[in-house]
Amino acid sequence: MAAHLCEEFTNMLIDLNNMGEIMRKVMTRALISKEVYKQFNDVNYLTSRHAQVLKENREKYEDAVNRFPRPEPPDDYKHLPALGEKLVHSTLLEEFIFWTFKYEFPQNLVCFLLNMLPDQDYKEHLTRTFVMHYSRIPSVLEMSKDPDTLSNRVVHMSVQLFSNESLALKMVKELSLLHVMIISLKLMMSKILIQNTLHDPSKNFHFVIDCTRQVMKDHCYWPLVSDFNNVLSHESVALVFLRDDNLIDMWFQFLSMLQGMNVNVRETASHVEFEPNSYYAAFSCELEASAYPMWSIISHLKDGKHADLAKKIITYCVNMLHEWLEAIYFQQPKISQEEMLQASFHFPLHRYLSAFVCQAVTKMGMSLSEVLPTRSYILPLLMMHPLRVQSFFYEILAGIWVRNGLQIKGQAMTYIQANFCNSMADMDLFFLQICATNMPQCFFLHNTIEMFGVTQWLETAPLKQTQKMEQTSMLEGFLTFLATL
Repeated sequence: MAAHLCEEFTNMLIDLNNMGEIMRKVMTRALISKEVYKQFNDVNYLTSRHAQVLKENREKYEDAVNRFPRPEPPDDYKHLPALGEKLVHSTLLEEFIFWTFKYEFPQNLVCFLLNMLPDQDYKEHLTRTFVMHYSRIPSVLEMSKDPDTLSNRVVHMSVQLFSNESLALKMVKELSLLHVMIISLKLMMSKILIQNTLHDPSKNFHFVIDCTRQVMKDHCYWPLVSDFNNVLSHESVALVFLRDDNLIDMWFQFLSMLQGMNVNVRETASHVEFEPNSYYAAFSCELEASAYPMWSIISHLKDGKHADLAKKIITYCVNMLHEWLEAIYFQQPKISQEEMLQASFHFPLHRYLSAFVCQAVTKMGMSLSEVLPTRSYILPLLMMHPLRVQSFFYEILAGIWVRNGLQIKGQAMTYIQANFCNSMADMDLFFLQICATNMPQCFFLHNTIEMFGVTQWLETAPLKQTQKMEQTSMLEGFLTFLATL
């Protein structure tokens, strides 16, 4: 009954808004006026009966505000207005936005709020209020029974607010919008972290996103990364991001949560009983939450004018990769036979390094020596995981992972699918090209031969034992890889 009455009330507001410019002006002024809101909440102006109703409604409103999920930002950012512990509303519009969030963006209410966007003063107030509530979006999405529909409704609203560059930049400068977005995304993902199992799990203290969780399967993160990508499409906002060390550091901390996620363990005894269906969530997450923002940033680095910013982000990327190597306890450029039984397709930090190095060298007039890691031992270590991805891909095609079911073939096909390969396979190959040309040839070839398991095929002596059929396919894969490189 209450929902029906609310819908009828909203429809009435929409009808009033449709009466024309004059009525819309009256409504927007009332919505953003602090005086009007104060009068509405002043019981002294009302009869005792109406005052009692208003008092009861006020109590319900305050209870709803107090019960509404609160973000838990890092201590260094608790002072930001949009990350405050408690919501304080001073206009009708602010309370409208609160109820919009509370009731998961009802379609007619969203339409009503958006219908008045031609009024620029109202648009700024609406955007500011939306940003002030933004950190609550992750909790609303996590609690929703229909996160897919909710995501579309959130983006339907946010895309119209953040598409204006000057307004988006104003929100970034005045309300730290970029900080709010990244922190909100990190807080959402930090709730679903599990220990990474690459290499020796007993020495690996790196934590990655659990792709089996509902947050990943339902793409609950999508509105956040969509908005982040939207604001980064504005050059002025992207430059603010690139110039802020804290923002870059936070972003790479988030990317490290994706580094090495969805580890596959090869079945060697019998066919897997239940095939996991989480792999596409991992690919989607890397594409949407990592690759799309990467390309948005790169699109603004067209020439040498911002070479210092490109070099800075490459430095941050290398430093984060160094921390990651320490976290997974990977100290030697070698992967043991036991470790070859596990593999992941997801190394976004490597791909960021590859993409920004590519842009710096091809478009910004920088030399490889300027942007490659200065510590000589780093590049061989960094080479091993993209190289393992290549051997993993050809192992799947050769049928070595056949006991893992059809889903493993799906991963290989997704890796080279047109929508993904530009951000994944192409970046891996470019990085390996860099490695092949900047380290001793014998070292690169030796490690590649070992990684593909074709050492005996390339010896001058006769084969010591009959090779399995899949080894012939691996030899073909090895030669194809070298030809592709």
